[in-house]
Amino acid sequence: MRVLIANRGEIAIRIARAADDLGLETVAVFAQDDAGALHTRRASLARALPGSGVAAYLDIGALIAIARDTQCRWVHPGYGFLAENPRFAQACEAADLVFVGPDPHSLGLFGDKLRARALAKSLGVPVLPGTTEATTLAGAQAFMAAHPGAPVMVKAVAGGGGRGMRIVRSADALPAAFARCAAEAQAAFGDGSLYLEALIEQARHLEVQVIGDGSGAVSHLWERDCSLQRSHQKLIEVAPSPWLPASLRDPLLHAACAMAASAKLRGLTTFEFLFDARDRFFFIEANPRLQVEHTITEAVTGVDLVQAQLRIAQGATLSQLGLTQAQVPPPQGFAIQLRVNAEQLQPDGSARPAVGTLSAYEPPAGPGVRVDGCGFAGAVISPAYDSLLAKLVVHAPAGGMDAALRRARRAAAEFIVQGVATSLPLLASLLARPEMAGFQVHTRFIEAHAGELIAASGGPSPDITPVLPVLEDGLTALRAPLHGTVVSFEAVPGQTVAAGAPLVILEAMKMQHVLEAASGGIVRELRAAVGQTVAQDDLLVLLEAAEVAGAQGDGQAALDLDRIRPDLAEAIARHAMGLDEARPAAVARRHASGARTARENIADLVDEGSFVEYGALAIAAQWSRRTLDDLHRNTPADGIITGLGTVNAAHCDTERARCLVLCYDYTVLAGTQGAHNHKKTDRVLLLAEQWRVPVVLFAEGGGGRPGDVDWPGVAWLDVTTFHHFARMSGLVPRVGVVNGYCFAGNAAILGCCDVIIATASSCIGMGGPAMIEGGGLGKYRPQEVGPMSVQVPNGVVDIAVRDEAEAVAVTRQYLSYFQGPRSDWSAQDPRKLRHLIPENRLRVYDIREVIDTLCDDGSVLELRRAYGVGIVTALVRIEGEPFALIANDPRQLGGAIDAVAAEKAGRFLQLADAFDLPVISLCDTPGFMVGPQAEEAATVRRVSRMFVTAASMTVPVFTVVLRKGYGLGAQAMAAGGFAAPFFTIAWPSGEFGAMGIEGSVRLGFRKEMEAIDDPAEREAYFQSMVAQAYERGKALNMAAHLEIDDVIDPAQTRHWILRGLRSVPKPPRREGRKRNFIDTW
Repeated sequence: MRVLIANRGEIAIRIARAADDLGLETVAVFAQDDAGALHTRRASLARALPGSGVAAYLDIGALIAIARDTQCRWVHPGYGFLAENPRFAQACEAADLVFVGPDPHSLGLFGDKLRARALAKSLGVPVLPGTTEATTLAGAQAFMAAHPGAPVMVKAVAGGGGRGMRIVRSADALPAAFARCAAEAQAAFGDGSLYLEALIEQARHLEVQVIGDGSGAVSHLWERDCSLQRSHQKLIEVAPSPWLPASLRDPLLHAACAMAASAKLRGLTTFEFLFDARDRFFFIEANPRLQVEHTITEAVTGVDLVQAQLRIAQGATLSQLGLTQAQVPPPQGFAIQLRVNAEQLQPDGSARPAVGTLSAYEPPAGPGVRVDGCGFAGAVISPAYDSLLAKLVVHAPAGGMDAALRRARRAAAEFIVQGVATSLPLLASLLARPEMAGFQVHTRFIEAHAGELIAASGGPSPDITPVLPVLEDGLTALRAPLHGTVVSFEAVPGQTVAAGAPLVILEAMKMQHVLEAASGGIVRELRAAVGQTVAQDDLLVLLEAAEVAGAQGDGQAALDLDRIRPDLAEAIARHAMGLDEARPAAVARRHASGARTARENIADLVDEGSFVEYGALAIAAQWSRRTLDDLHRNTPADGIITGLGTVNAAHCDTERARCLVLCYDYTVLAGTQGAHNHKKTDRVLLLAEQWRVPVVLFAEGGGGRPGDVDWPGVAWLDVTTFHHFARMSGLVPRVGVVNGYCFAGNAAILGCCDVIIATASSCIGMGGPAMIEGGGLGKYRPQEVGPMSVQVPNGVVDIAVRDEAEAVAVTRQYLSYFQGPRSDWSAQDPRKLRHLIPENRLRVYDIREVIDTLCDDGSVLELRRAYGVGIVTALVRIEGEPFALIANDPRQLGGAIDAVAAEKAGRFLQLADAFDLPVISLCDTPGFMVGPQAEEAATVRRVSRMFVTAASMTVPVFTVVLRKGYGLGAQAMAAGGFAAPFFTIAWPSGEFGAMGIEGSVRLGFRKEMEAIDDPAEREAYFQSMVAQAYERGKALNMAAHLEIDDVIDPAQTRHWILRGLRSVPKPPRREGRKRNFIDTW
């Protein structure tokens, strides 16, 4: 009983050896140009195929005929060629031959990537967004239009091995890439069908090896990491994956086995997955055959996969093979496979096939080293076949990945190949990379580090150019730039071609290359034939130089700078669809509600002409349930406008004026957060974090959007938007603006802002009416959930305004305090300050009048005015310089500090310190509120926030005691104690004590007062003692004892503050955040 090996090279040798171990004879086949190949001498018999090159190995009829003629029972296809072809499996069955591999149904299911994706989706296995059927160029263009700005992968529906694949990053590049992929797929697999799939940048590529016996029983043999690739061709594979934790491995293996079991897999199939940056995996394709890298699975499990294939083809079950899942051994150590290709490394990191005759071929040996190859001294390497020369496999059962890497480096260094350039230098430079220890690489790693790798490998392969024949006068030659096969000629003899016109399509290394005319001329002769394999510098086309209309030259028409090309016109039209002018009905509804559009608010906020929008062409991820035109017109920008501009650039330098704007658009799906919406937000937030750009968030909207059905996922709880925005706390100023309804996810992001500005019609809540009702908490109208009557006095809203126009104006003002000094200031006569504190020490006054008089005109922006009313917190300017100001309000509790006011002040001080605003403290307090009722509000903890925050600050504090400076409350207003600020000064009206004067007299002289029976005499005694205590605690006496720095003329307060500011160094420029975060409360 014999096995026909329907393949060549190293895999044919591998199959022959496995069959021999099972006592089976083998029959090798060879093409006419492959008779000297090593595999023909490793089988029991060898038979010639009609024809040459790849086509000979694809001749199903010839293969069946040889199998029957040599009395074979089994046909093993290896990998590549016909290994995944259902027609070949069916032909074997029809000829009463056993195909060693999955049945035709499974081959058709898994070999068709679209059917395999559909199966995965039906089983709940995540797949990437992509077309659901073989697509035309028009369909591909529509898919890209539905994913604006997102790169895609064009892929062949059939086959594998990286053929028929290209990354496309722009719509302009799609037609050419689509044509090339179709041609490559047609040539390689006989099927030019293509589909599109979303591209994961810097993906990790893992695959799971699964085996089944056809009964529905399947087992996995763990995973392999194939992330180290070049142009979608794997170079180094590792088993098992060094970085994959069990929490990710288990669901990955389960997904692969579920797919295999559903198809009642017989034989081997590999299920391939990509992992994105968030460690989410997506199924991409299945390969129902033996893989090139099966060797490393064999090494770590001890299972001979080729023998297992043959045994299953003979009827064995997994149980009989000892390969039920419970019997599959865990991986022992790590194994690494290096693909040694015959190739010339190019300066850009790409490779061209190398051809020639091997003068030396000496594989390494030793413990844990295996080489599956087909080379030998004297072997002729032809460009007609795959460039794989050998697979160098090392296994370290102990010592971890480091041991395996040491063995791989040594084996690669010992591998001697001469006569033909190989990938060994590149492999050696990869093995030396520090990222290899944990295999911290991705599918674009080689491209990303091409320069370093080329330098480390000794530079590009030497280019040995042969002497070329002299051409006839007047003729120019187009020569093959690399070894390859002629796919087609794009011009015929006698045809006139312009410079840049395509002349020849050449295939090499599984990719098609377009060769163009270097200058205009007439095609005189074609020197090769379609299907012919040519060597580098072989003559392909002869051109006679001629003036050609349309060619580049002096006669070229003058360039029309105003001409709009069709592709540009299309882009302009697409952008216009998202503007207010193109959506009159939506704009009218918005205006009818008394609100402005998102774009109107942005135009009002940023400086004219400064805004650049990111992700303007995004649409909702609902293309399977809505038309593309509908999505373009009604879901522009996917409901959030994001971009960069400047604010107040006329008053500060451009760097300080920078601003990132995130503006939810309520006219688009009620401002909800969709898939692309989150992706856009994440993109610009990362930019803002990296480049430290302040953020303004217009947060109106209803939270998460359940209708985005065309995005993989279940609950979307892995979105990173909330984490990204929260992580920016304390790094840059962040302002949230609300008009209308702001619920759920929108409210969660809003709550992370440093300051919230809201209009009178706003409602803010962590859940909207639908969520509340869904939770069984009752039915409410939106207006009843978090109105301003609730959210302003409870401190959620920092600044309440009338409408959006005022909200935007206040936003500009708020940002200005972090943009440096202003020169356009004016102020009241400072002498007025002498008269604002009443001479009667028991009479209250208006602290806000004091603040307005002290600070520049119109510069006071008060935060949380209706919350924690005992302390005023405001951003102010003095002679244009920005400050943060806190002040006690004697009209509230006599200036006493309660828990709420202390908490408000503590958070405000964090804000000031985070962004280097110096602090002015206007103190007039009898101390903290005390008593049983006060303690019910957790006063001890909450008031201590003022001490803790002040002690951690690095900005200067300037304390001015206006009247009362008593006890712990006064110390808290002075950053923890009168010696803590840069200065502590008082106005002449200042009075001080360890506690309030009246209280200290009542406590200190209680016995004396109780001894006086006459009430009038007792009161007179009390007042006399108060007068004495007041004299002791007067500001002048405090200054004489150096407990404060001075008692000043109130008219000199601005001078003292500015002198203090100019006496401290400016804060250093920071690379990161100063404080870890600013409390949200």
